[in-house]
Amino acid sequence: MFRSIKAKGTTIYGALMNGYNLNGESWKCFKIFEEMKEKYIIPDEIEWNILIGACSKSGMLHHCQYIVNQIPLNIQNKIRIQSALIDMW
Repeated sequence: MFRSIKAKGTTIYGALMNGYNLNGESWKCFKIFEEMKEKYIIPDEIEWNILIGACSKSGMLHHCQYIVNQIPLNIQNKIRIQSALIDMW
């Protein structure tokens, strides 16, 4: 179904990543994130929060650092993001 949606924005990608996270397939969130980057779709606070959660669940520290390094400063300063980062580490 996801592939058939023509106008994919952050909400659609976020829902897909959240679904993977909830179903124990956190590693797939990283692939979705890369697809977003390729299509110049900029994650908002919600998608970053989902990605941080995926990092936390996956235990793949190299991916965690990779994701954290890409979070824009204006997003890093959000309380929810800071809380998620603390939980992740």
